[in-house]
Amino acid sequence: MRTDITTAHWSIEIDMGEMNGNTRAVARLHTKDDTTLVGIGLARLNPTDRDVPEIGEELAAARALHDLADKLLGAAVGDISQLTHEDVRIPDVR
Repeated sequence: MRTDITTAHWSIEIDMGEMNGNTRAVARLHTKDDTTLVGIGLARLNPTDRDVPEIGEELAAARALHDLADKLLGAAVGDISQLTHEDVRIPDVR
């Protein structure tokens, strides 16, 4: 049985702003070693749709988190390549 458990705390903050039917979200990941990665997401209100700000926020935040996830995967691939001196491909498991 393994008893040497280590933990890490990473945090993500999402800031959003809306102007004229356009919502922009910025997701920032902060890691224990002061690494910060940033993802951006945008949502635009279709002129024929009803204005429901929460939906724009959800879309923009989801897109920002998706962008952030892609950047985090890229960072992991880069770190592995740097250690192994080989090209690395991580399969998409979505």
